Amino acid sequence: MSKSTIDQIPNEQLDALRFGHDMHFNHYGQKLPFASINAKGLTQQLVSLEGDHAGTPFETIDASGGYGSACLGAGHEVMLEAMQDAYKAGYVTDELGSIERAQLLHELFGSQGLWRDHFPADQYHVSGRNSGSEGMEFALKLALESRFDHRNLKYATGKEKRNIIVAFEGAWHGWTSGLVPLLNRRHYRMGLPTIDVDDSYGVKVEHLPFGDEERIRQYFTEKGEQILAVVIEPIQGDAGIIIPPTSYLRKVSNMCRDNQVLLIADEVLTFAKTGQFFAMTDEQGPIPTDITVIGKSLGMGVISTSMVIARRQLSIRSTGAVATSDLRPITCSIMRKGIRYIVEKNLLEQSLQLGKYLQTLLKEEIIRTLPDIYQEARGCGVMHGVELTEQAASQLMAFRKTIIEHGVYTEFMAGAGRRSNGRRYIFPTMRIAPALIISKPQIEQIIENIQRGSKAFQERYLT
Repeated sequence: MSKSTIDQIPNEQLDALRFGHDMHFNHYGQKLPFASINAKGLTQQLVSLEGDHAGTPFETIDASGGYGSACLGAGHEVMLEAMQDAYKAGYVTDELGSIERAQLLHELFGSQGLWRDHFPADQYHVSGRNSGSEGMEFALKLALESRFDHRNLKYATGKEKRNIIVAFEGAWHGWTSGLVPLLNRRHYRMGLPTIDVDDSYGVKVEHLPFGDEERIRQYFTEKGEQILAVVIEPIQGDAGIIIPPTSYLRKVSNMCRDNQVLLIADEVLTFAKTGQFFAMTDEQGPIPTDITVIGKSLGMGVISTSMVIARRQLSIRSTGAVATSDLRPITCSIMRKGIRYIVEKNLLEQSLQLGKYLQTLLKEEIIRTLPDIYQEARGCGVMHGVELTEQAASQLMAFRKTIIEHGVYTEFMAGAGRRSNGRRYIFPTMRIAPALIISKPQIEQIIENIQRGSKAFQERYLT
């Protein structure tokens, strides 16, 4: 372990951390036996809650960015300034306009706005939500409402047959009740209710292999008139950072346009991580979507939030979109000042270059030298996945604990598992998605620490 400047935390603090650890709901089946006591930038001070080193702080580099959300790291001075400004602005709800909301939306979507090319203000409007899952739920609701006559409370003319939502194998969009049907993984679906297709306004979800242009084109040929919406991640996250062929996303967008199908882009994870704000972009420019949901990094690691950007013709029945958290002043201040800082410091361009360096090191120093543990590295920008071998995946909790003890805090994605059409099984994958403020020496330190931790794990568990 990398020692901290503090030798030992007081017993009362250790007891409190243990109590909180025990009291907090167990989401994972087995909890990591660590707690954070301090953080700045990418450096976290952790303590072990058990074993011989219990209560002794040690340092880790955060390679995960807090589920990929803390794009400015911990304790950034710009965020302190944003919260202080928002405190003065009050708690305005979505019924009233606010200075902070107006400034944010003007800087992003106005005539000189940062995102005006992606989302022209005369074609799109926006709403805010608490989280990526809530944003995706709202996107689905917009799609469903698009086939509904709000005035006469019946199907809109010509929409009666639109009862299919297309999702993709390995996708992750959230685990709320409305989103579970979009996941084709048995672990997340068994025992939970699904959308009722027998209801007069029911829909059904069909899962297609991600990145397979021929298959989705065939599906549109067969059922294009029945498809209501396609829900897609431009890069699949929880599946293990799966990047589709170069032209795939634009071709899917064109198919949706030609068949009057709504395209919903889930950019909750990809937002600001691929070297640009939106991954729905190619060499031709922005790839058109009807609804785009962004989140995670949007909250700069300070708050959980999301934004739903939808075409103006997509609306909802009166009061059907009210949300306590819809673009409150503090949320808007954090978004605006964080995004402005990212642009001023060229952090997206910098992350693209550093990401290439990180990818090279992952392949040369991790994949090549540790073939019993790792089998493939994938990614771009500050969004990378290192897939485990079957042997290492069978000891996942022990593996993760060992990596943390050797100075890298990282998270693991479930992997896409078994896929159709003969595609190989994708095992759990280490997510390397650090803050945009990461430096080249920190990347090198992450690689060195992963190497040491991996070798320790191999000696302890695989020999």
